[in-house]
Amino acid sequence: MDTKQIKSLMNHFDESGLSKMKITRDDFSIEMEKNTGVVAPVAATPVAVAPTATPAPAPTAAPVASTPAEITGDTILSPMVGTFYSSPSPDSPAFVKVGDIIKKGQVVAILEAMKIMNELEAEFDCKIIDVLVTNGQAVEYDMPLFVVEKV
Repeated sequence: MDTKQIKSLMNHFDESGLSKMKITRDDFSIEMEKNTGVVAPVAATPVAVAPTATPAPAPTAAPVASTPAEITGDTILSPMVGTFYSSPSPDSPAFVKVGDIIKKGQVVAILEAMKIMNELEAEFDCKIIDVLVTNGQAVEYDMPLFVVEKV
């Protein structure tokens, strides 16, 4: 199996209801297992506050909840669920940085999924406008990783 077939298989497995799978074909073997641990939410206990005799301050405008900025322009998306790495090793420089012009097929990051390091390659020539994730961050399928401008 080549890398694209393995990535496709991993995506299908991730979206399926299966929790474990093992495939053996000739001299190739792959075993996948999902972490099915469930974390129970912790309920917060209310704290009683004694009323005070001081007058309440005049009402002010409610703060606006911060929402993530909408991404405009072309992006490079994560092809799988995994961990994002910006360089081949902790001591190495990042594959790309803001302002870099990259060619189609150039490695822009590594995505670790199930202890397998997968190189993420650019699908087109572009310029890196913004890096949206940090080194070691968990990423989801189709999550934007880079904002780019096609060249």
